[in-house]
Amino acid sequence: MGMRRRPALFASLGLAAMLVAALAPAARAADAAFLVVDARNKPVMDAVVTAYPAGFKADQIRFPWPQAMDQHNLQFDPFVLIVPVGANVSFPNRDAVRHHVYSFSPAKVFELKLYGKDETRAVRFDHAGVVALGCNIHDGMVAFIKVVDTPFAAKTDDKGQVVLKGLPAGQVQVRVWHPYLKGPANEIVRTVAVPASGAPQQTVQIDVRNAPDRRGAY
Repeated sequence: MGMRRRPALFASLGLAAMLVAALAPAARAADAAFLVVDARNKPVMDAVVTAYPAGFKADQIRFPWPQAMDQHNLQFDPFVLIVPVGANVSFPNRDAVRHHVYSFSPAKVFELKLYGKDETRAVRFDHAGVVALGCNIHDGMVAFIKVVDTPFAAKTDDKGQVVLKGLPAGQVQVRVWHPYLKGPANEIVRTVAVPASGAPQQTVQIDVRNAPDRRGAY
């Protein structure tokens, strides 16, 4: 008799387990706000904040801003651009002069030889890391592309503020990068707690060098 009842018993236990799993609350997510300041507590613009929740994997990463690095008024725009691994970034020339864009960075070595107004070139970025840009014709043109492998990435505005949306609750590794940050790889790493209901704005202080004066470099 006992042997005959076991299949029914196991079926009942399996059904109960499925019901518990179905009724369990889904992992909650929240927005995390950060304020990045320098050693004098002044806001730092263009600091890239990225988060890496434990065990999180992203199938495909997309960002809402254009994956483009313009050349306009003899400058790159934006100064810092965040793109996901695998992104094809366009380099349109809006100036009346020709530009010659290049990078020697380990994350991506490339060269876009001279091209003129209203012409566009494109480059694919296959590896995470920092790509420093320059122009062989105009030494004052400098910019950076931060290639990331996480969907939780954004840069600070002119008030030093940034929000990472939809972070899973729990302990999360957060990295802050800036091209002039004093430290290994221009980056610091922190572990922050993200509660399910969200958290107050967290302040991160970094030590940054003064940006080089490139006036007259043309």
